[in-house]
Amino acid sequence: MNKSLITNILAGLLLLLGLILSNSMLFWTGLFALSGALTNWLAIYMLFEKVPGLYGSGVIPNRFEAFKSAIRDLMMQQFFNQQNIDRFVSGQPPLHTQLKLAPVIEKVDLTPAYDKLVQVIMDSSFGSMLGMFGGANALNPLKEPFISNMKSALIEMTEEEKFLKLLQDEIDQPNVMADIQAKIEEIIEARLAELTPQLVKQMVQQMIQQHLGWLVVWGGIFGGLIGLLSAWGSLYVAF
Repeated sequence: MNKSLITNILAGLLLLLGLILSNSMLFWTGLFALSGALTNWLAIYMLFEKVPGLYGSGVIPNRFEAFKSAIRDLMMQQFFNQQNIDRFVSGQPPLHTQLKLAPVIEKVDLTPAYDKLVQVIMDSSFGSMLGMFGGANALNPLKEPFISNMKSALIEMTEEEKFLKLLQDEIDQPNVMADIQAKIEEIIEARLAELTPQLVKQMVQQMIQQHLGWLVVWGGIFGGLIGLLSAWGSLYVAF
């Protein structure tokens, strides 16, 4: 339901009825109601659309860059400031209850680590001896046990209190916090760069148009009351 349209139609009908019936009370009530409703509707319309000859109209599209800047500043100063990031990283619950690296380690391909080990062995004095038994291929049966044991060792190491404390200390460094904040800001900037003036206008319009519609309704009501009082006052003075 378009509250603005209904209010303007009702005010217009009241004005028309006053003209047809030559009723000054209805006429002035309808005129002031239509005046209040139309004025408020035009003010709301001018927020989103440029009206030729009306200075200051189209505020939201015209202030597009300022709008984006305000969003960025709000996100960085209120949500992703250094204090909030530090509170998240070093707050409760402790880091060791938040950080679970085992699933990540399980997915890591350790084949390059095995290949490096084979290369080191082949470049050592054992390389020539292994050449008599098939060279690097002779070590192939060790690949799966090596990778499995390496993953187990890494998981065990990352779950040690000493490792978590070292990681916590590194994260708590000011330059690390600054890097995290810079990365977040880059992400926000990239997302804001995707916004267009039309998209911003639609976003804001959808958020506030429903509530601003009541300005038109109340403009019509108060305008009508003022018109009614004016007509009543004119009749009172006439008598």
